[in-house]
Amino acid sequence: MMALCLKQVFNKDKTFRPRKKFEPGTQRFELYKKAQASLKSGLDLRTVVQLPPGENINDWIAVHVVDFFNRINLIYGTMSEYCTERSCPIMSGGLKYEYRWQDDSKYKKPTKLSAPQYMCMLMDWIEMLINNEDIFPTRIGVPFPKQFQQVCTKILTRLFRVFVHVYIHHFDSIINMGAEAHVNTCYKHFYYFIREFSLVDHRELEPLKEMTERICH
Repeated sequence: MMALCLKQVFNKDKTFRPRKKFEPGTQRFELYKKAQASLKSGLDLRTVVQLPPGENINDWIAVHVVDFFNRINLIYGTMSEYCTERSCPIMSGGLKYEYRWQDDSKYKKPTKLSAPQYMCMLMDWIEMLINNEDIFPTRIGVPFPKQFQQVCTKILTRLFRVFVHVYIHHFDSIINMGAEAHVNTCYKHFYYFIREFSLVDHRELEPLKEMTERICH
């Protein structure tokens, strides 16, 4: 099952997952277009992440969580051939940080997985959440659940770990593919967003602290 899953996911010719799209005509789609327009305008990324006047914070967070999921999927998907069971038998960020997988179904206790297995479980888990109408409602007038920001914190914390692994273990591959500027921009956008809304505990950010200080200040 896992081998089949990985084979389907890590196809170089495809993005890592089918992209989650926003339905045209919806409030979320309009917000997404607004966020994309700001990104392309050359505005400072610190400004781009700020909540537009009059907009609902949960809508703004939802749009960004889905967008970051798509972007980070693509980044990992493009270099996943270099991240194998052999090269990365443990999902880690250097020697100091190891990430174990836990969910509410198959892995009820924190479990040691290889990096490709962890990534596969993570993307399946996020996809399940963002497609769940009870957590990410798309219909007008349906409120977000009380635990919405808590769920987003968990998603974004785990997505940050993808950056940790990619930067620490696969940065040579990123440079060789000529993708360094793109990955750095995506990281900065992600970092400013999670800091703007205090969505990820600062302790989780430690593995990339030096690099972050260099490229984000």
